[in-house]
Amino acid sequence: MASASGIARRTGRRFLSSLPALLGVLVFTFLLMRVLPGDPAVFFASGPNAGKAEIEEIRRQMGLDKPVPEQLVRYLGDVARGQLGRSMTTGQPVLTDLRQRLPASLELTFTALVIALLLAIPLGIAAALRPGSAVDHAVRFLCALGVCVPTFVSGLLLIYVFYYLLGVAPDPTGRIDVFAASPPDITGFLLVDFLLVGDWEGWRAAAGQLVLPALTMALFVLAPLARITRAAMLSVLGSDFIRTARSLGLPRRRVIVTYALRNAILPVLTIAGIVFSTMLGANVLVEKVFSWPGVASYALDALLASDYAPVQGFVLLMASLFVVVNLTVDVLYGLADPRVSIE
Repeated sequence: MASASGIARRTGRRFLSSLPALLGVLVFTFLLMRVLPGDPAVFFASGPNAGKAEIEEIRRQMGLDKPVPEQLVRYLGDVARGQLGRSMTTGQPVLTDLRQRLPASLELTFTALVIALLLAIPLGIAAALRPGSAVDHAVRFLCALGVCVPTFVSGLLLIYVFYYLLGVAPDPTGRIDVFAASPPDITGFLLVDFLLVGDWEGWRAAAGQLVLPALTMALFVLAPLARITRAAMLSVLGSDFIRTARSLGLPRRRVIVTYALRNAILPVLTIAGIVFSTMLGANVLVEKVFSWPGVASYALDALLASDYAPVQGFVLLMASLFVVVNLTVDVLYGLADPRVSIE
């Protein structure tokens, strides 16, 4: 197995090779925001009846009075200094807004991914062990249903059943009940912060708020994870070493868990990384349905208001996270299978 220093060097080279892609994302997003219809200066003025002088002053404040190439050069320079601009909607620096909202999105996405893996891996294994059976068809139907039903529909259905009909779910209005006290802002993850201060009642309240939105996201990404698990298990179960293990009389559970699942988990790791990156940017509808104060809903509000800086900051954040997640998956892939190099 490669040494820790070797892995670090190769990971650093992979990250440096991703910088041109990040630069391309920055330039493309910047130019795309400039060609969208609507004038943000008019929006942030007093409305369509605002005076010309007021609109021009706002355009000057936003830097829109400069030629587009000059705006781009200034923007890239600001990004290089760690400045993503100021949101005209919130009045705060975009970096501050993203830092405040990112933990909410990460907590929701991590929880949804864990739920999806806990459901998808057993379902995929069960379907692979009985191909063509009723179990296999049921799993495939569930996966197709999860993909076909939009997240806002499944979210509203879960709210209707568990909050309105059964009354077992809390009011779906954010990360914590409006009457509950928030924990000290230590990590930004409410479940972790409540644990650190030992507030179990607050932890249960935050976990209750998290269940329905996380389950909504988990159902949406259940299909690719379950299907890749099933396909990988079917491939491994037909391998020579599995037939050899069975012929030696090894226990069935040991053959499936120790030999088959360990080899089939590698493509699942790859898909899990891709799914996680996708979930971060695609959970905007879930955040809107459950009033979740994450970065996706923040970017959508900014887009509707023609507020350029938050949208550009959000896209840069998603691209950076995608690079980091893929590097992490590469490292985990190499640890799970020493035959695989991170290069």
